[in-house]
Formats: sequence, structure tokens, C-alpha cells
Amino acid sequence: MFENTLVVIKGAGDIATGVGRRLFRCGFPLVMTEQLQPTPVRRTVAFAEAVYKGETTVEGVTARLIEDPAHVYSTLREGHIPIIPDPEAHIIRVLNPKVVVDAILAKKNLGTAKSNAPIVIGLGPGFTAGKDVHAVIETNRGHNLGRVILNGSAEPNTGVPGVVNGYGSERVLRSPADGAIVPIREIGDFLLKGDVIAVVEGEPVVAPFDGTLRGLVHEKVTVFKGMKIGDVDPRASREHCYTISDKALAISGGVLEAILSHRHVITE
Repeated sequence: MFENTLVVIKGAGDIATGVGRRLFRCGFPLVMTEQLQPTPVRRTVAFAEAVYKGETTVEGVTARLIEDPAHVYSTLREGHIPIIPDPEAHIIRVLNPKVVVDAILAKKNLGTAKSNAPIVIGLGPGFTAGKDVHAVIETNRGHNLGRVILNGSAEPNTGVPGVVNGYGSERVLRSPADGAIVPIREIGDFLLKGDVIAVVEGEPVVAPFDGTLRGLVHEKVTVFKGMKIGDVDPRASREHCYTISDKALAISGGVLEAILSHRHVITE
């Protein structure tokens, strides 16, 4: 039904992956772009991991690294999502997709415009529906999460992570220094408060409370002091580390709605 509706998704972190997997499962051909050195924390549910590993699978859907836009359609025919290192998303001009989704979650617009495609969707704050994109999807946890906005913007960035089991900003692990990160524990490990998770230039990163290590940046990432490098989940569910989150599912549903509500574009 949607085989001629090519989608380009900018970004391949865990939220973008939720969007990509849902659209792919619904029959949309798509390609995802990423940085040369992706920095997602929830790597076990981020197609960005394919940049490091060559390919990665999230809930039964596999993303495969490509180096040339010419390989997009052959990868799709093989049943995989192509992901290409393309920080500036030059592939948009090469492929002329019908849909562009900016899922970088930079909290600001890094160059996405309505002229990029017949349908352009921005996730979260930094975009204005009707001005630089056709639709905005709310990404802030709460009553409006996943809502499609056709006029105006998403809620402003609070800078405060959502509260889970009473823990908010404490859930986020930040680098104590500039330099290389040496992981000690793996995503999915159960942690006790005070356990050393990683070391950055000799300085330890410790678990702030008992829980599960839900995310940790790749060891090839060069980190800086204060950078978000990990995430501890107090719910202590290992399964959560390998499945798409409720937040990503809600947002991906909003993206699907925004696309389908423009049927006149995708059926031309």
C-alpha cells in the first residue's frame, strides 16, 4: 500500500528507532541517517548501533549499515532498514522522499524545512507546525505525549527527566570528565547503589540507587564532562532494556497518524 512512500528519518536513537520500526512494520520503505559517531544511551533498542556493529536488531526488525545511498533499495528488498552515516542528511536531496521525520531530538531545529518533502514531521520542541514542518509530535511525558500538533509547537524542554518510581534526574548518569569511557558493566545488568558502572579518565561512574543499567554509551564515544552517558532504571526489569519504551511507542503512533492524515500526499 505504501511501497512508493519513501520515508527518511533523521536520527536513529531509541525514540527514532521506535518510529522507524513502527513505520517499517506498517509497510513504509524508509532509511535512517545518523552521526559518524552516534551517542545513544539506550543502545540495545537503537538502530544507531548498526553504525558500530554493521547491523542490529530491535524487536525482530534489523537495521543494516550502508555507505552509499545507491544501496537503500537493495537493503529494503532484503527486508532490512538501511541506516547511513549522514549528519547533514544529504540523502534527502538524492532520494526525494515523500516523508521526512526529524527525530534527532536536539530540542532545536538543525536545518529541517517544509521544503524537504511533501510531509515533514518534527519530534518535540524546536519546530513550529505550519512554519518549518507540517506537523509536530509532542515528546514530553504526560497527558499530551504522542499528540499530533498541526499548528504551533510542542511543550518547551523542561530539562528534567520524567519521574520513574520516584526517581527523576538521578536516573541519568553523566560523565565526570572529558575523555574516553571504559565500561565496567553491561546494559541489562542489575546494580546495587554504589556499584561502579564505568570509568572515565580514572574517575568512576557509580549507580545512584538499586536498579537495572538501561543504557550506556558506546565505548568508542569520546565523552565530555556533564554529558549524558547512561541511564539506570529503578524498576529493575531486564526486559525493559531490550524492548521499545512506552514513550517511543506513543510518539511513533503520533508520527503514523500525522502521515496517514495526509493521505492526499502519499497516494499521489
